[in-house]
Amino acid sequence: MPNRSRGIRIRGVSELNETELYKELGMLTRRRELWREQIPFVSSLLGCDSVRIRAKALWLLGEMGLSHPMSIGDAVPGIVSFLDSPTPLLRERAVNALGRIGRGNFPLIEPYWADLFRFASDEDAKVRLSFIWASENIAVNTPDVYEDRMPVFAELLGDEDERVRMEAPELFRVLGKRRPEFVRPYLALLQRISETDENRVVRIHCLGAVRAAGEGT
Repeated sequence: MPNRSRGIRIRGVSELNETELYKELGMLTRRRELWREQIPFVSSLLGCDSVRIRAKALWLLGEMGLSHPMSIGDAVPGIVSFLDSPTPLLRERAVNALGRIGRGNFPLIEPYWADLFRFASDEDAKVRLSFIWASENIAVNTPDVYEDRMPVFAELLGDEDERVRMEAPELFRVLGKRRPEFVRPYLALLQRISETDENRVVRIHCLGAVRAAGEGT
């Protein structure tokens, strides 16, 4: 018998083609009140053949984990398995999901946290960008773990990809508000980039990080 959940009909995976399944996931995305009970269903989609469906499931599990950090634990090993995917999109989504889950419940992803740092040098810029986003999320509630990891993010300030350079200062901004002493050694670098980078957003974000660290002092 199909599982009916307050207006959304979650059918078995075998009953749906990719387009239908993606549509149902889209409806579920908008029905946050159903998320807790549908974590097992979304987790099961990590075994789908479709990259599109697996990517959507990884993203949704990250959001579910942030909203329900005490209910997502069984899904974490499945998410972690995609860190070694040869498909950049799946690596990107897995890293991001662990960041969202780690923001809500760091102990759940702590065994895998150090491994995330290899994605700072991933060959795909979107994966490097996702690593920064994940780190920002975790740093919101667990800033102390980044004390000895700041050189990694300083290196990303000079990344060849413009999008990565735009986002990298945001980690310094997040930590500047919480642990300004972590950011202080990089203030001169951030200030210089805020005055010289050719990209306006990079300059603005670096200046924001400088100011955040100053206010947090």
